[in-house]
Amino acid sequence: MRAEVLKGHLEGMILAVLESGPTYGYAVIETLRERSDGEVSLPSGTIYPALRRLESAGLVSSGWSEVGGRRRRTYEKTPAGCEAL
Repeated sequence: MRAEVLKGHLEGMILAVLESGPTYGYAVIETLRERSDGEVSLPSGTIYPALRRLESAGLVSSGWSEVGGRRRRTYEKTPAGCEAL
């Protein structure tokens, strides 16, 4: 998918993925790919800055979790993120 198509929509798409609960960045990428039948295939260099923007805006919060012995930063919507969605 071309970048100009995503402008203005990426943050909303991420918030929609987080609707089902906290998750980590790579899982957001995979969920977007699955839900779009492969049309939205984003590099991590696109998702992580968007997640940081959402966190700075108070729409997403993050924390660390351990999965299979590996630490991952997980993201979840805040009440403001729920309202924005």
